[in-house]
Amino acid sequence: MILALNILASLGLALGGLYAVVTLMNLAIFGVPRRAPEGTPRPVSVLIPARDEAGNIGAALEAVLAQEGAQIEVVVCDDGSTDGTDRIVGEFAARDGRVRLIHGAPLPMGWNGKQHACHQLALAARHPRLLFLDADVRLAPGAVARMSGYMDARGLDLVSGFPRQITRTLGEVVTIPQILVLLLGYLPFPMARMLPGEGFAAGCGQLMLVEAEAYRAAGGHEAFRDRMHDGLNLPRNVRAAGGRTDILDATPLARVRMYDNWADIWSGFTKNATEGMAKPVALPIWTVLLAGGHILPPVVALVAWGAGADYAAKVALLTTAMVLLARALLAWKVRQRPLAVLLHPVGVAVTLAIQWSALLGARKGAQAQWRGRLYDMN
Repeated sequence: MILALNILASLGLALGGLYAVVTLMNLAIFGVPRRAPEGTPRPVSVLIPARDEAGNIGAALEAVLAQEGAQIEVVVCDDGSTDGTDRIVGEFAARDGRVRLIHGAPLPMGWNGKQHACHQLALAARHPRLLFLDADVRLAPGAVARMSGYMDARGLDLVSGFPRQITRTLGEVVTIPQILVLLLGYLPFPMARMLPGEGFAAGCGQLMLVEAEAYRAAGGHEAFRDRMHDGLNLPRNVRAAGGRTDILDATPLARVRMYDNWADIWSGFTKNATEGMAKPVALPIWTVLLAGGHILPPVVALVAWGAGADYAAKVALLTTAMVLLARALLAWKVRQRPLAVLLHPVGVAVTLAIQWSALLGARKGAQAQWRGRLYDMN
């Protein structure tokens, strides 16, 4: 038993050490300009797909219209809302000429709802840069100018970032911070920036700025019309078309509360899981990486301590401390709640449960429901 514990402790050290090293390396270069650059950046079309967003759209538009140092227009696509979303946008448009409302066409067969709305928004846009923005995201006053400056300084065709995630319920605190745990823990940013491969592309569909020419060269949202995960697919396609993409720290630029109840959390993460981790080949590997590096060490430490396996206990405790230190630095950087760090192994376990549920559901032909529409999970 002691030999087995020693082996498991060493495995945990290797896997946990990988996460800690990559996270610390990424945190050192994960940033955003402190202020907007001097000069006038290229005009930006802020494009907001909205379906039953009456509770969000007013605050979203107020934040966009308060942008400083940027020439913008705002186009909202009302995607068949039944809650008065279009009326609210129309009131803004009547007061401010920068706001336009378009009514989305009926959803064609084979299209995802959001991708269809974004496709129509891109066709309606008049400016050379397109900022795709979810209706629940609240921009800081200089966000558009700072993102544009980041693109200019690095010669990018697309840049995106994860807004500061507002979490209030226990389910939110446990699950939502795992998005950045995975991103910063397992995507080495130096390699992603140096190598043009699609495999290093990543992004966040909540907040994504792209050159209109690069967007069209990549086929736009039409190129992945039947997919759910725009945050992965658009950056990959831009890279495939020869463009350059990157991710910045959007914590000071925007904030969002993604979900406010457990049912929406589960549905929200499940709907596009099979386009990311939840694939037959990938998910077993992810399970070894995550369970082995984040859950195994504290479990081994407890068991080894009781069994008198001093070496295994010390190695497992060292690994646990190393992982939690990296996790705490990440939480500090992106302003996550301390409770998310304390419950980190639980969050990893829940993440794996969601991914496995999505994979098994897809194999059984299950469908994901989102915004009143059903989609195949494949």
